[in-house]
Amino acid sequence: MILMSNFASSFVDFDIPNWFASEHLAGMLRGIEKEGLRVTPDGYLAQTPHPAKLGSKLTHPFITTDYSESLLELITDPKSSPKETLNMLRQLHLLVYKGMPEDELMWPLSMPCMLSSNDEDIPLADYGSSNTGKLKTLYRSGLGVRYGRRMQTIAGLHYNLSFGDDLFTAWQTQTPTAQSLTLTEFKNDKYLGLIRNFKRLTSLVLYLLGASPSVCPCFVSGIEHDLEMFNNSTYYKPTATSLRMGKLGYTNSVQEHLDIRYNNLPEYVKGLRRAIQTPHESFEKLGLDDENGNPIQINNHILQIENEYYSPIRPKQIAMSGESPTEALERRGIAYVEFRAIDLDPYSDIGIRLSSACFLEVMALYCLLSDSPELMPEEEDALAINLERVVNEGRCENLQILNNGAEQSLESWMLMHLNRMQPLAALLDAHYGGNDYRAAVALMQGKAGHSESTISAQVNSDSKRLGSLWQLGFTLAQQHRDSLLQQTLSPNTQAKYEVLAEKSILQQAEIEAAETEDFMDFLQQYR
Repeated sequence: MILMSNFASSFVDFDIPNWFASEHLAGMLRGIEKEGLRVTPDGYLAQTPHPAKLGSKLTHPFITTDYSESLLELITDPKSSPKETLNMLRQLHLLVYKGMPEDELMWPLSMPCMLSSNDEDIPLADYGSSNTGKLKTLYRSGLGVRYGRRMQTIAGLHYNLSFGDDLFTAWQTQTPTAQSLTLTEFKNDKYLGLIRNFKRLTSLVLYLLGASPSVCPCFVSGIEHDLEMFNNSTYYKPTATSLRMGKLGYTNSVQEHLDIRYNNLPEYVKGLRRAIQTPHESFEKLGLDDENGNPIQINNHILQIENEYYSPIRPKQIAMSGESPTEALERRGIAYVEFRAIDLDPYSDIGIRLSSACFLEVMALYCLLSDSPELMPEEEDALAINLERVVNEGRCENLQILNNGAEQSLESWMLMHLNRMQPLAALLDAHYGGNDYRAAVALMQGKAGHSESTISAQVNSDSKRLGSLWQLGFTLAQQHRDSLLQQTLSPNTQAKYEVLAEKSILQQAEIEAAETEDFMDFLQQYR
């Protein structure tokens, strides 16, 4: 089996630049956005509203919802170390369990189970009566009518990462061709280089961190697929890694040929805006309103808004009030990158282990410091084929790739890159202390050489042992709840979050009280 690509060319003979040292890692920040479904004791999607104790999902900075009222999203602050980030994520999980109805659980798998056959049984997130809140709900309605609500119940984890200005300043000083650029322009160029290289290495992430090799029958009901049954309760692919990232997951054919490029920021912004401004025939046929005149999607364009673009990684800038993501990027440049191709780790009570977080940071640094040629459509097409093969058959023995025009096994390709990452892991450990980064790379080297030690292999093995994927998810969900509820927050931390929840409710009330414009007028102007 051959995966056609030239994606390894940018990593040939990687060496750490002479100017780079561990002190340049000062100012590095990371944050996590983690999704998770609330489910009832029988595993079905919870139909209860967002727990009032958790505050307003419209205005709370850390606890909100994604697509569905039942799909929690927990957001950490940017932190100065991975351990601090995971600690805050753990605090948020503990708050959620203290605020949810006692019998509800957080589903630990990326792929849902026990969904109703009726799409309407998946409740849209309700953000209140303000025009901003109604627009957020309408966007989710649009996703539902376009792609079906079932697809929107898939959960994942986003790892957000930025590097300090000291790194970029030192780099620019050593780059004669960059002297005419502003620091922002130089950072944009280097962050986009990181993004292009991450796209070239996405298959590595899916193999090492993929945790969705199987689905419950309800997810594929009525859908054409080529999955196998290992019993009447679970469909799977024996050597799959992350079905979430393949054709069955968060993808759609409409976006396959958008040709949104990452070679420079104006080009990226232009491509994204073109998709937002271009009508699409199938979405035009759906109509903008239902038979009663109620809006069902924001517009009939390829993308309703920027966030509808499904990409394994995104350049990001914090948007101000009333500002779109592309406007923020255009005005202030790239502030951080968002790694999106990450399944929930079902064996972690917070969805991600420290080893995975550290590995992602080593890989990000490797992608940043490696040469990064322009990424053109031909290579993008090849990478899409690679990704689909690794999604479906990543643990297949002797899976082959093409590296610089020659056949190479996926295993040796992965080990080559992981070996090259080792010195960067040592630099990160030198900066932060300890050996977490080197241990993470060593762990991933073990997984690359032994596919049975991957998370996806463990999910399949445990699902068979317990009888079904649902039974595995349910068992782990109970274990995680019990583990989390044995932990406590300090009185100060508990008080801080209680104040935040109360403040968020007041903020939503203020926004709604100040609203004077009719929503249909607001929507017409927005369109």
